[in-house]
This record gives sequence, structure tokens and C-alpha cells, in this order.
Amino acid sequence: MAYREKDTKKWTAQWFETNVMGEKKKRRKRGFETKREALEFERSKKLSSERSMDMKLSDFIEIYFSDKQNDLKDRTIKNKRYMMQQHIVPYFGNQMMSEIKASQIIQWQNEIQKKGYSDSYLRMIQNQLTSLFTHAAKIYDLPVNPCKKVKRMGNSDSRSLNFWTLDEYKQFIQTMEPGTRYYLMFEMLFWTGCRIGELLAITKADINFEKNQLSINKTYYRTGMQDIITEPKTKQSFRTIEIPEFLKEEIKEFVDGHYGMPDTERLFPVVQEAVQHKMKRQIELAGVKKIRVHDIRHSHVAYLIEKGVEPLLIRDRLGHKDIRITLNTYGHLYPNQQRKIANLLDNENGNAVTGLGEERDEC
Repeated sequence: MAYREKDTKKWTAQWFETNVMGEKKKRRKRGFETKREALEFERSKKLSSERSMDMKLSDFIEIYFSDKQNDLKDRTIKNKRYMMQQHIVPYFGNQMMSEIKASQIIQWQNEIQKKGYSDSYLRMIQNQLTSLFTHAAKIYDLPVNPCKKVKRMGNSDSRSLNFWTLDEYKQFIQTMEPGTRYYLMFEMLFWTGCRIGELLAITKADINFEKNQLSINKTYYRTGMQDIITEPKTKQSFRTIEIPEFLKEEIKEFVDGHYGMPDTERLFPVVQEAVQHKMKRQIELAGVKKIRVHDIRHSHVAYLIEKGVEPLLIRDRLGHKDIRITLNTYGHLYPNQQRKIANLLDNENGNAVTGLGEERDEC
């Protein structure tokens, strides 16, 4: 029970928590202005300890991230927290998990859709709410998952992908001097399809100049004025990319021009924002359509598809976890594949008919 401190005249909440060994430990938190605030805090902690779904969604968010701390990367947690705080907590934060209804989620979707976000961002917002209720139902036996009753808003199907054709890319890259840092960075992005974080983590040791291979084994990002090098996005993101001879030579010339560069030093010690700003300036100079840095990865895939490269090879080159990701993202860029199948069947059927005719003649 909450009690009032004699010296400070403020209220202290106290409760018991059971640790992983099954031992009950008393906990306290001081500094509440009113008894009501202290009791409410006690109640939320008690529910959290018992993992009862009669708790506020905002409190369950903390349980969710506590459970997921070893599954999610720090940057992923940061991004998910941001979206939850911006788009979910203002609507459902003070409601009990067990009391949120499907009808309320529909109303929430209608409000969010009025804000004019893209379909892909709407789907990302939806995924955050869905992940909370899925975890609550799967791990803490929430009787009803309201998200399962509602059609998800947005669309993860990227049929409106932005990308450059080879001609557009050439027009863009011609605005930069060959051999310079940013020239090589954009060359590597376009001709390998690697992610920007993967590119910024590359060291000299990651390049096998004899075999023309680039090893992707880490990713870079900056947060809180600190450079972070971590593992790639997924297990499948660990991969070896075969690079063309001309790109190998460009990389080698750049490395040789930085005499004494340590094997473990990043080739491109810049942040993503710097790359974005540089790309924006060069786009204006080149007069090509505006795309994002990540869209250069899409441009690489569009080029490979135009050249007839099979989806499985593209999956491995990009480091996708599943072929379905590749097909769902880029499948619509194969406009002639169905026609090829039909033509193949026409040819096969035509050969079969001719064969039957010849057999009848012989009879």
C-alpha cells in the first residue's frame, strides 16, 4: 500500500515483483504528489508483474519491448517506439488491452488515413499495433485479438516503386568526377544493390580483389551522436556479392589512392544524411527524377530484371530472407514473363499437333 513520507510529505508506492527464480521482491518508487497517483502506479506495476491484460496499452508497450529486447536491434526498437508513441499511444494509450475493440481500431484507422501518409507507411503503423496484440494473445493469453477482425490499412506491396533506368543513372553519375568518394559510393550502390547502411560499413578487408567479391557482414548507422556498427538486417543479409571487373577496378583505384588505409577502417566514413544531401544536389544538376538513396537498390533490381535475371538469383544478391519478399516487392517488374509462358505453351502445343498429324499420315 502507498504511504506518505514524513520528511518530504510526498507519497511512495510499493509493490511486490516475482523474479525469474520465483522469488518475491518488494519494490518502491517515491515522489508522488498525491496518494491517488501512487496507488495508480502500484496497480499498473502489479498488473505488469502478473502480465494481466487488464492494463493500459501504454504499460503493455514496456512489457513488449522488455520481452523483445534480445530479438530486436536497438535501431528497430527506436523506430517502433517512435511510431507507437506518435500514432498509437495518443489514441489507445490509456485504454485497457482487454477492452480495445475491433470497432475502435476501425475508427483509429480512419483517423490515421486522413493524415495523408503513403500506403507503405500506413501499413508500417498498422504493423506496430498488430505486433502488440499478437504478442499479447500469443504470450499472455489475451482472449480476443481485435486486429484479427479488422482489415489492415495501407499496403506493403510496392507497385509504385521509384527507380532509375540505366540511362537515368548514367545521366546522374556523369555529374560527379570519377574516382571521388561519392562517385564510387553511388557506383557501388547501383551495381551491387546493397543497402546504404551496408555500404557505409564496408572496409578494405571486405573486398576480395582477386575473386571480384564483396562481403556483406555488417551495417552502419548513427544515433545519439554515436557511430554504431552491428550485424546486418537478417541472417540472410550475410552474403558475398560478385562484382563486375570495372567496379573492382574503381574500388581498387580508390583504395590505392588512400595509401596506408587500415583493413578495418570504413571506406566511406560519412553518415547517411550526407549521402542523401549529396544525392539531392546531383539529382538537380542531372535533371533526373527524384528518388531516395534506397531506391538505387530498386534500380539495381529493375536493371537485373530487364536483363532477364531469375528471382532466386536476385533474392540471394539482395540478401532477402524469403523469395516471397523478392516477388512481392519486384514481381510486377516482370511484365513479359506471363507472355513468355503462354508462348512456350503455344510452341509446345504446336509441336504436339504436328506430331500427331505426321503419325496419321504414316498410318
